[in-house]
Amino acid sequence: MATHMIPRNTKGEGRILYIFSTKAIIYMAISLVIGLPFYLIFSTLKIKSVGIGILVFFALIGFSVGTFKIPESNQFEITKKAGGLNIDEAVIRLIKFKQKKNRIYIYKGGK
Repeated sequence: MATHMIPRNTKGEGRILYIFSTKAIIYMAISLVIGLPFYLIFSTLKIKSVGIGILVFFALIGFSVGTFKIPESNQFEITKKAGGLNIDEAVIRLIKFKQKKNRIYIYKGGK
C-alpha cells in the first residue's frame, strides 16, 4: 500500500488573531514607527490625545496596505489593470516604474 498526501487549505494558518496576517503586522509596525514622532511632538505640547489619534491613523493605514487588495471594477482604468492586486505590491511596482523614469522595456523575440 502506498501513502498519499491529502491536500488541505493552509491559507489562514499564517494569521494571528484571525484578522492580522504577518505581513499586515509588519506594515502596521512600520507605520507606527513613522507616526511615533508625531506622538512625541504632541505629547510634549500636552496634547497626548491628538498624538494617539495620529498614531492610530498611521496604524490603520499600515494595516490596510498590508491586508487589502485593489478592487476589480471596469468603471475606472486603474482598477481594470490592477484589480485584485495587493496594495503593497502595487506601490512597489509604482516605485520601480518611477525609478526607471516611466519607461517600460519590452523584449521582442527574434527569429
